[in-house]
Amino acid sequence: MNVINEYQYMERILALERPGEDKILAFYDHRLRGVVTNPRLMLIPMDDHLVHRGDGVFEALKFVDGKIYQLDAHLARLRNSSETIFITPPAPWPELRSIILDVAKVSGEQNGMLSIFIGRGLGGFSVDFRECEHPTLYVVARRFPPLPEQLWEKGATACRSSFPAKSKAFARIKSVNYLPNVLMKREAILKGCSYPLCFGPDHFLAEGAAENIVIVDHNGQLVVPEMNYALVGTTMLRGLELIGKECDYITRPISEDDIRVAKEVIMMGTSIDALSIVRYNNKPIHDVRPGPVSKRLRVLLQEDVQKNGVAF
Repeated sequence: MNVINEYQYMERILALERPGEDKILAFYDHRLRGVVTNPRLMLIPMDDHLVHRGDGVFEALKFVDGKIYQLDAHLARLRNSSETIFITPPAPWPELRSIILDVAKVSGEQNGMLSIFIGRGLGGFSVDFRECEHPTLYVVARRFPPLPEQLWEKGATACRSSFPAKSKAFARIKSVNYLPNVLMKREAILKGCSYPLCFGPDHFLAEGAAENIVIVDHNGQLVVPEMNYALVGTTMLRGLELIGKECDYITRPISEDDIRVAKEVIMMGTSIDALSIVRYNNKPIHDVRPGPVSKRLRVLLQEDVQKNGVAF
C-alpha cells in the first residue's frame, strides 16, 4: 500500500472521475469561508458526525429564473430542526441567508436546487457530541433536470410502503438520516410505481418518501392529513395558503380506504409542486386523470415563485 503526500492526494482527487459531477454547480464549506465550482473538490471529512452518525440537519430548496423559492420558510424549518437537536450553526442566521444567496449566484445558473447541511462537527467516530468542538456548514448548488411535462398531464403511480412512518419524535426533524425514506423509495421503484406512501402506527396516512400528500375526498372536500408522523412541508403549507383563498380545506386522519375512494390524491413537494397520483396499489384513483385541484395548486405555486421568490 502506497503512502502518498498531500500533493499526490490532491492530484489523484482531481483526476478521479466523479459520478454526477455534471450536476454540481458550486459548493460552500464554512471552514474555508469560500465557494468552489470544481465538483471534484466537494469533499466532507469522514469524521464529521454529519457523515458517519447522521448527526445533522438539512434543507433543499429550488431556484427558478434567478429566484429562490420559499427561502425564509426553509430557513425557519432548518432553524427549528437545528435547535431541536441542539446544534448552533457556525454562522449567524442572517449570514447563512446571505451565504445561500451568494452560492446561488456563483452557480452561474438561473434554475437549479440548493441543499444546506448543518452538522455536529468533526473530531471522532463515536456517538459522543463532545468530540465535536465546532459545527459544520455546507451549501451545494446543483442542477435539477426538469421532469417531463407528461408527468403532470398523465399523473403518477403510488403504492403502500412496508416501511412505517418515523416516530413523532423524529418526524418533525429534517435530519440527514433519510435511510427509511431511501428504502421506501427503493421498494416503490422495485414494485414498478413512482412514489411510496407510508402510514403511522395509527394506520393513517403520514407522507411519501420526500413529499406530503393531500386528497380531495369522495364528497369533493380538500383534506389535509394530521401531521403526527410526517414532516410538514413548506410547499404544502404555501399551496394550502394560496388555494385557501379559493376553497376551504379540512384537516383530519386519512385512511387507506379514503385514498381508494378519493377524487384526487395529490403529492406536494419542492421538486414537483403539486402532482396527481392516478393509481394507488395498481388500482385507479377516480377517473385515472389529474384533477382540477391538483392542476390549480400547481399553477398557484408556479405563479408564486415568480411573484415572491427571492432574487439573487
